[in-house]
Amino acid sequence: MLNREVIKDFLIAEFEDFTEIPDDINLDILAGDFADYVESDYYEWLRDNFKSYFFSNGVDGFSWDDVRERIKDFKPPPRV
Repeated sequence: MLNREVIKDFLIAEFEDFTEIPDDINLDILAGDFADYVESDYYEWLRDNFKSYFFSNGVDGFSWDDVRERIKDFKPPPRV
């Protein structure tokens, strides 16, 4: 779940260069609705990528051996 306060600050910053948010638009409601929109789109994007990553050869083509091959050379970034 996205932090609504962060979303609200993001919206204020994005709009400040070209327009003001009208007084009749509740910023908390706008931030909540926008966050819901982004989360829905984000989860759909994750589902699509999950399917293409794990099932690139179709549902019957799933193989842990394929996953092992994909990740064998992956190096996690160093911790800061």
